[in-house]
Amino acid sequence: MRTMVDGVATYRIGGSGGASVVYLPGAGLVGLDFLNLTSVPGAAHLLYDRGGTGWSAPAALPRSAAEVAHELRRVAGPGPHVLVGHSMGAVYARRFAQLYPASVAGLLMLDPGHEDLFAHLPAEAASLNDRMKPDPAQLPELTPEQLSAARTAYESLLASWPPDVREELIGYHLTKWRIALLESANLESAVYDELRGGGPVPDVPTIVLTAGAGNPAWSAYGPPELVRKALDGIRDLHASMAAAVTDGEHRILEGATHQVPHLEQPDAVRAALSDLLAKLR
Repeated sequence: MRTMVDGVATYRIGGSGGASVVYLPGAGLVGLDFLNLTSVPGAAHLLYDRGGTGWSAPAALPRSAAEVAHELRRVAGPGPHVLVGHSMGAVYARRFAQLYPASVAGLLMLDPGHEDLFAHLPAEAASLNDRMKPDPAQLPELTPEQLSAARTAYESLLASWPPDVREELIGYHLTKWRIALLESANLESAVYDELRGGGPVPDVPTIVLTAGAGNPAWSAYGPPELVRKALDGIRDLHASMAAAVTDGEHRILEGATHQVPHLEQPDAVRAALSDLLAKLR
C-alpha cells in the first residue's frame, strides 16, 4: 500500500479515470489519518506524508511553503487535482495553487489557517496564541497516564481503520508528537508572508469547513468570552474565503474540533468532498 517517491511516502487508493484528490494533513497529522475520506467514490485518492513527517525521509523542519508545494508537484504530478487541506495543510494547498494554478481543479479546506487570521480576531487573541506556543525541546516526555489517555482517544477516533494501520498510526502519534510543533514553527513568521506575496489563488470551486467547536487548547489559556470571540472571528474569516471565489461555499461542522474535524464529523466531510466532485463533473 505504501510506496516511496523521491523519499516521500505515498498511498494511492481508488481507480484511475476519476478526479484526482490529494490530501494535505495539518501539522502533526499524516496521510493515513485521512484514510476514512478515501471511500468517497468517483476519484483516485492520494495520501502522502510530507518530508520530515510520517514515514517519509527525514527533513529539516520547519520548511517553506514553496518547498512543500514543489515536493507535492513531484509526487502528485500535473493534475489537475482536488486539494483537501487541513489547518496548516490548507495553507500549503493555497501556496501550491499559487505556484501551480493549472494543477488545481478544486479546494476543500478543513478549518484552514490563513495569513489574515489575526485581522479577524480580537486583539487579545495574538497574546493568547503566543502563550500556546511551547518550545518543543523544553517539553518533558509524556507520562504513562498521558500516553494511556492518548492511546484510548486514538483507538476511538481510528476505530474504523484496519487494525495494523491503526496500531502503526497510534504508535507514530504517541512517539512523534513534537513534529507538529517543529513543522509549524515558521507558520506565522515566514509561511504567511509567502502567501501574502505569492500572487492570486485560482478561482476554482471551493468549500470551506469550519470546526464548530474550535480549538480546545484555547480554553486552557484564555477566558470563555475571548475564546468565543476568537471562534466567531474564525468563522467570519472562513466565510470570506469562500466568498472570494465564484463558486465558493462555507459550512460549519458542529461539534468538530480544529485538530481532527474529519475524524469527528466524517460523514459531513465526505459529503462536502462528494459535493465538490459533483461540481467538477
